[in-house]
Amino acid sequence: MLPALALAATLQTTPPANPVTSDATSIAAGKKLYASNCASCHGDTGQGDGRAGKQLSPPPANLVDAMWIHGSTDGEIFMVIRDGVKDTGMKAFGSRMTTHQMWDVLNYLRSIGPDSASTPR
Repeated sequence: MLPALALAATLQTTPPANPVTSDATSIAAGKKLYASNCASCHGDTGQGDGRAGKQLSPPPANLVDAMWIHGSTDGEIFMVIRDGVKDTGMKAFGSRMTTHQMWDVLNYLRSIGPDSASTPR
């Protein structure tokens, strides 16, 4: 039984591949979710300048620049959304959104980020 638990723990920490096609439907859904869950800290345009974020230390990440300090692949970014980031204001959304919704948010972020066609996935 112990090996199965170890395998489950490994699977939870390995960045997953994005199973949601980044199409107009997913991006639109992600935009709505972003507006209601993320914009207060990260700002309406994702630049880390939201009203609530001004009180956070460290400040919220700029989601439209080329620097992603917690990982830049879809799976790494998904895990940040799902699990949050310790010792920051980035809370976990794994209990607030479905897995599909978190992927929709990621697809939206990719659509507003810099040169999304060349961004590592």
